[in-house]
Amino acid sequence: MSRASKLTLLGTSLFALGTVVLVHYQQKAEQDAMHQGVIRDVEQQRLKRERQADFDLQRALEAEYKKEQTVRDSTAEMAAPTRGR
Repeated sequence: MSRASKLTLLGTSLFALGTVVLVHYQQKAEQDAMHQGVIRDVEQQRLKRERQADFDLQRALEAEYKKEQTVRDSTAEMAAPTRGR
């Protein structure tokens, strides 16, 4: 084999090896990024469930308090003009 053909073979072999290594690392980086996205989504869903549970508890407490005591709307009183002044 001539020197030119050996250099061409070496160059194309190194290029092919470099391409395989680059693709491998890109796939690994994409996989890690997707995994982080899944972890973030799971955490957001957990927070949403916690907040919904807190909201439901507050609604239940509000309903129970409204049963036990009279609640009047003070904003309606403030909006109505007062007479006698």
